[in-house]
Amino acid sequence: MDLGDDERLLMPILHGSGKLYLLVVLMLGLVANMVWAYWGQLVHGLGKTGMDHPVSWGFYIINFVFFIGISHAGTLISAILRLSNAEWRRPITRMAEVITAIVLLIGGIHPIIDLGRPDRLLNIFRSGRLQSPLLWDVTSISAYFMASTVYLFLPLIPDIALLRDRGGRLNWLYRILSWGYHDTPGQKRVLERALTVMMVIVIPIAVSVHTVISYIFAMTLQPGWHSMIFGPYFVCGAIFSGIAALLIVMIAFRSAFHLEDYLKPIHFSYLGKLLLIMSLLWFYFTFSEYLTAVYGNEPQEIRVVMYKFTGTYAPFFWGMLFLNFIVPVSLLSSPRLRTIPSVLTASICVVIGMWLERLIIVVPSLANPRLPYRTGIYVPTYTEWSLFAGAVALFVLGFILFAKLFPLISVWEIRDGRGEGLENATERIKSYLPGYEPGTVGAPVSEGEPGQ
Repeated sequence: MDLGDDERLLMPILHGSGKLYLLVVLMLGLVANMVWAYWGQLVHGLGKTGMDHPVSWGFYIINFVFFIGISHAGTLISAILRLSNAEWRRPITRMAEVITAIVLLIGGIHPIIDLGRPDRLLNIFRSGRLQSPLLWDVTSISAYFMASTVYLFLPLIPDIALLRDRGGRLNWLYRILSWGYHDTPGQKRVLERALTVMMVIVIPIAVSVHTVISYIFAMTLQPGWHSMIFGPYFVCGAIFSGIAALLIVMIAFRSAFHLEDYLKPIHFSYLGKLLLIMSLLWFYFTFSEYLTAVYGNEPQEIRVVMYKFTGTYAPFFWGMLFLNFIVPVSLLSSPRLRTIPSVLTASICVVIGMWLERLIIVVPSLANPRLPYRTGIYVPTYTEWSLFAGAVALFVLGFILFAKLFPLISVWEIRDGRGEGLENATERIKSYLPGYEPGTVGAPVSEGEPGQ
């Protein structure tokens, strides 16, 4: 079947670039250093880290919460946009879903690293307790990973079938993964029905995952953690950081591989507005959390709050507030300022700021326990920094590997959008559609949308 200009989306867009090979070598170097650092931790124990009494959680749990949060980019954003039949979603859903699958794997291994001895993971199966939030966490993340993997694979099948029909060295792989799909009306109906079911399933699972993660903190009597607001607060932060991560990936691939005909300014404008809304919502939860703690004036709570406001972690706290609220609101509130560079700047700030938020949640509370101990100190070591850098490198390599094997933009959804989407759209959607219809080079966008 002739796909026209969309044929290039089926080709590996990552090949023959010296910069790409240099990036891969650099990432492999970081992964090798991570493996070496982790081997040292296995041999010598958690003494190789900066964790000690009373700060027994450090980078590993911070990164666990951070990466699991980013995973919400794929399920919630993609599933909600599909369910709402948002036509402009078509070029971006695949990237969102890939982010989910990769970061879930990376985030899921961090609690195992934090155990010190990986064999202790078996204790969950040997003597797990149903009343333990840790067991709920393992169960919800496992279900989330399985559902997200299926949700990534289902809409990938038609594109795998297109790759199979083109032939090539990996044709044997595409034949297996395509499941005999030939785009017949019956097969398409079954695929769409399965996608609808998965969309309905994956949204509550995604919400439950970060809610359960928040329970690990909120269901203790630790100062700064015992709060009923933690569930929605964590879910809000997860969606917030997920949108920012998705925008960074979209802009990077758009610039590096000239996908301007598919990832258009209006896509970044819409997602930028969503990022702005989540920034305001995140500030609302943050303000509510600290107002309650300060107003209650409970001594141990105030000790933790002041440790963040004016103490050792004050630079991280105020930096978090600046990056997560001041910068996004300043750059994204005005349509005139909501350009692609501004959206990129705000997204990078949010990703850094949300990592700082996880740091602010974990360390200050542990450093100031209710028991009469002096304030603890936590300084991450080379081992922890190496594992953090290696985790980021694994994310980059995972994305590169996926883009080498499969299209990062859904070809069959692009084709459907040009055909059926135009027929069934409302008059209002039709009037805006030329602004984001993939492949319409130079098409006008609505007033106030960002420029190139």
